[in-house]
Amino acid sequence: MRTVTHPEHEHDATTGDKGMNKARPARLDLRAASGGGLFDYAPAPESVRPDIADRYGLFIDGSFVEPGSGNWFPSINPATEGTMSMIAEASTADVDRAVKAAREALPAWSGLPAKERGKYLYRIARRMQERARELAVLETLDGGKPIKESRDVDVPLACAHFFYHAGWADKLKFALPGRDPKPVGVCGQIIPWNFPLLMLAWKIAPALACGNTVVLKPAETTSLTALRFAEICAEIGLPKGVVNIVTGAGETGRAIVEHDGIDKIAFTGSTQVGKMIAKAVAPTNKRLTLELGGKSANIIFEDASLDQAIEGIIEGIYFNQGHVCCAGSRLFVQESILDTVIDKLSDRMSSLRVGDPMDKNTDVGAINSKEQLATISKYLTLGDKEGAVRHDVCNSSLPDKGFWCRPCFYSGVQPSHTIAREEIFGPVLAVMSFRTPEEAISRANNSPYGLAAGVWTDKGSKIFDVARRLDAGIVWLNTYNKFDPTSPFGGYKESGFGREGGRHGLLAYCR
Repeated sequence: MRTVTHPEHEHDATTGDKGMNKARPARLDLRAASGGGLFDYAPAPESVRPDIADRYGLFIDGSFVEPGSGNWFPSINPATEGTMSMIAEASTADVDRAVKAAREALPAWSGLPAKERGKYLYRIARRMQERARELAVLETLDGGKPIKESRDVDVPLACAHFFYHAGWADKLKFALPGRDPKPVGVCGQIIPWNFPLLMLAWKIAPALACGNTVVLKPAETTSLTALRFAEICAEIGLPKGVVNIVTGAGETGRAIVEHDGIDKIAFTGSTQVGKMIAKAVAPTNKRLTLELGGKSANIIFEDASLDQAIEGIIEGIYFNQGHVCCAGSRLFVQESILDTVIDKLSDRMSSLRVGDPMDKNTDVGAINSKEQLATISKYLTLGDKEGAVRHDVCNSSLPDKGFWCRPCFYSGVQPSHTIAREEIFGPVLAVMSFRTPEEAISRANNSPYGLAAGVWTDKGSKIFDVARRLDAGIVWLNTYNKFDPTSPFGGYKESGFGREGGRHGLLAYCR
């Protein structure tokens, strides 16, 4: 294994001075790396602490009910390893109750004037805005992501999806000209732990706008915001049975997928589970959309604005801990600027602050679970073993308790290396080089995945030429990880099929 530490942060044991990079003049370091810079940021903890019940039941037919199984599981704060609440584990019988409630509510909900359905979605969006700070804190406590990500990105985008689809509710004939769109029926929806509230909005908002009813299962490690959303549905008077939230692990999801009363399955998660769902749904008449894993490519050409590109890379892989399937975890850099990019990336990464997700200064929070941290550690070991060079340049000291991973990147990565081929779902970046645009496109497309990509260049013609030749469902140009409810999102190949968001996202919920 070779591990690289940035020269500016090496310590000279003989003089007591910090080592200096001879390729660059020394400079005054005012950055906020804990234990590193001249000045450190003072703690800025989030003051809001929402009430969290000792136990949460299942939300079925408009109210919270005890699980028929009698089983409960803990919701763990990944930053402290403490138990925040006990969550109901839904059995097959519980899922059956939820599906029946959704089926009974379907005629009245789908028969409601479309404008009235839109009003309910609008009320949900407004109430989410009113409780936005509370939702952001719950998202951070439950998932481990920094509060500024939850507060400034996740919750506002979730609200925006409900506002956007509220507007579509009475305009579906304009979305599908020449057709008479009808609801699909009862929709079973399964969402992951990386964007719990946003993924809920992506699924529920279009389903309700099109007149469907819903049975949704959040990830077992991040159930709290979905359950708080259930409270919001009750508060705004959403008719009983229109939205049902059942919590649990894999068996609960299996019960939803295999239930005969479900008309459509929407799943976001791993490719492995997505393949199992596709196999189970294939012999049935259920509709299916899948948004699965990714190993997305960021391509930087020598004529790009490098400082802007570095910020896009940081945003795409580190600020969200690499916990988005569209994270730009493969970085392709034109050979002539490779050393410059590695230097700039090292500088920027050394200033990242890792620590308490509830601190507003934190850039990189906690890993969602102990199991996910073990997975990331496995890939780090493989990266070292296969000969890539690990750059550990982040100065932050990690807390004693919790699930933490210091962000890093690898250079000298070959396409055959495991870290260049498999989804890590952590703050780990694989850096590779290319010489020509054709080589960059070929190497970026050399993956079983096809979810997202980024292109960085100042040449407009090159941007569009490269973008149209990339096998990716979404391509960001001179930016990364920017989402909007009006823009469809989804993948190709083993990244799934179907789109969520925009007019295209309505198609999956209409017949």
